[in-house]
Amino acid sequence: MIKLTTENYEEQVLRSDKPVLVEFWAEWCGPCKMVGPVLEQIEAEHGLTIGKLNTDENPEIMNRYGVMAVPTMLLFENGEPVKQIIGAKPKRLLVSELGLA
Repeated sequence: MIKLTTENYEEQVLRSDKPVLVEFWAEWCGPCKMVGPVLEQIEAEHGLTIGKLNTDENPEIMNRYGVMAVPTMLLFENGEPVKQIIGAKPKRLLVSELGLA
């Protein structure tokens, strides 16, 4: 997983030629800690690029997309958000909602 910051966000997400799933998370968020390992499995099994963005350290990016809760996952294609998933979900649901099944 890529650690996303304000400095590398444009290059890693907006300019990527592959789809990128961005997980908006926070250190204090219990559900974020549950979904992290699930996203690592999805990345390994499906080859999806996944980046983690700490909302406490990068609030301007969170605000840019209107993210109000963590965890929130946004799937980007060609630099544009095309899908949003809010909350921790089981792996099978995440895989299905991301269209990877």
